Amino acid sequence: MSQDNPLQPPYTPFFGAIGAASAIVFSSLGAAYGTAKSGCGIANMAILRPDLIMKSVIPVVMAGIIAIYGLVVAALIANGIGDPKTSKYSLYKSFLDLGAGLSVGLSGLAAGFAIGVVGDAGVRGVAHQPKLFVGMILILIFAEVLGLYGLIVALILSTKNN
Repeated sequence: MSQDNPLQPPYTPFFGAIGAASAIVFSSLGAAYGTAKSGCGIANMAILRPDLIMKSVIPVVMAGIIAIYGLVVAALIANGIGDPKTSKYSLYKSFLDLGAGLSVGLSGLAAGFAIGVVGDAGVRGVAHQPKLFVGMILILIFAEVLGLYGLIVALILSTKNN
């Protein structure tokens, strides 16, 4: 136990740090997968229809936004962690931060996978039938909102006080 804060164990900041790491790592993994998978679809689509390349970059942009969600939450969590000897950072708050990081990270991972699959198949389909573009965008929005749900839960958890 810390001498200045005898009620909190010295490992209290560990869980907050793991939450911050989880937020950025998992959401970035999802964004990277979504970018790579969509990029493969764009490369294949560009062979048939090079005029649609710029229109087909939308899934890559949407995948990149997922990583921003994780970055925001990781920065919030990391900013709240202080020196365990002088800080009022409690074990309760560290577990909330762990939950917040896992919430945005794992939902970002799932959203990135969904964006990658939809982006790959969607841009290939648009190359053959341009009328599919609006449908692809709608499905991408529904995939993106999965990450947004995780961000909302993470913000609620990380802004809770004792």
